[in-house]
Amino acid sequence: MSRQRKPVPTEPIEAEITTLTHEGRGLAHHAGKAVFVDGALAGERVRFRYTRTQRRYDEAVVIEVLRAAPERVTPRCAHFGVCGGCSLQHMAASAQIRAKQASLEDVLARIGKVTPDTWLAPLTAEAWGYRHKARLGVRYVAKKGRTLVGFRERGGSFITDMQVCEVLHPAVGQRIAAIADMIHTLSIRERIPQIEVAIGDTPPVLVFRVLAPPSEADLETLIGFGAREGFHIYVQEGGPETVRALPGQAIALHYELPRLDLRIGFAPLDFTQVNLGLNRAMVDQALALLDVQPHERVLDLFCGVGNFTLPLARRAGQVVGVEGDAGLVARARANATANAITNAGFHVADLAGQIAAEPWVGETFTKVLLDPPRSGALAVLDWLPRLGAEQVLYVSCYPTTLARDADRLVNSLGYRLVAAGVMDMFPQTAHVESMALFERDLAR
Repeated sequence: MSRQRKPVPTEPIEAEITTLTHEGRGLAHHAGKAVFVDGALAGERVRFRYTRTQRRYDEAVVIEVLRAAPERVTPRCAHFGVCGGCSLQHMAASAQIRAKQASLEDVLARIGKVTPDTWLAPLTAEAWGYRHKARLGVRYVAKKGRTLVGFRERGGSFITDMQVCEVLHPAVGQRIAAIADMIHTLSIRERIPQIEVAIGDTPPVLVFRVLAPPSEADLETLIGFGAREGFHIYVQEGGPETVRALPGQAIALHYELPRLDLRIGFAPLDFTQVNLGLNRAMVDQALALLDVQPHERVLDLFCGVGNFTLPLARRAGQVVGVEGDAGLVARARANATANAITNAGFHVADLAGQIAAEPWVGETFTKVLLDPPRSGALAVLDWLPRLGAEQVLYVSCYPTTLARDADRLVNSLGYRLVAAGVMDMFPQTAHVESMALFERDLAR
């Protein structure tokens, strides 16, 4: 017999918010249970409405702030609270970064059982209009007689009924309504589930995922829209390999690292950092922390299109980049050639699997840079001492796996956590990116 879900209480509840969780929600307690409250900040007294009940905790949303925290601000976006794209617009930018630093400190101490010798100053860039990569949902809603384009609603599968997006690059974020109106005129409007947005230091590319072939009239509409609005239009009819530019729409996407005289090209669906301003600061900090010298060999694991590999090659004797995606490695090699870099080599390898037979594993590297996905780099850590790595710079997009891996590096493999700090890659969200420098502890 299945357990019947307890009905969600309907009456508003008044409570004190004791802290802010790592997900950016306020934590309250009511009737002996923890309640995670969207839209609440630590130290506030609020009235909330339950949205979901669980066995161990409940979820809720603020309906009235009775006593506001000093860091509370008015959200810039009219869709905040409904749209799932942001969770912290009601919190001042300076307070957001402090909360992210506190989150990193907590997980490193609690999960990693480590504390850095030095805390790095937080890296920040523009707080608005920063997103150069995004996936937008599309849905034709017959009851509204409209097509919606945007991020999904918070806690649901519906597409937010939005006109603009304040965190997307303005070239796209201020044209959400125009994109939706154009799609509404297409014969396949019900067969377009999403749009991939890709922007470098170039005009935007919009990749329309299509579940049915566009008609000739549809293609004319798409191309004409791109010409009027300054977009380059691509379609994707199947897997990533089916992405193609419409006639006359192809563009060589790239972003620049001007301090290093580098131009890095990428394909529309390639992984690249969403925040180009923060990425430039991140690369500069990585080079400063590793302080690579001309005689050194450096290993860049999870190298992608060469975002760190090529800057490191400007300083090192030789750099080897390794990545699991063959397409990204092809782009990295092409980027090295285009930038006249001859001291960088690249390999394809599954860094979450067995790497003992990989050719580069038998080589020696004084320094290693790790930029893994959310799952972390645990599978490669035990190899680092064998490779001769004296320093390891870890660029993390998820504090929990960074803390787990820091525990392994420090408490098992003989490294010391020299420095760590957060990077605000995703302002207005609770997402925490960070950088940590480890050195071999010669005293052990």
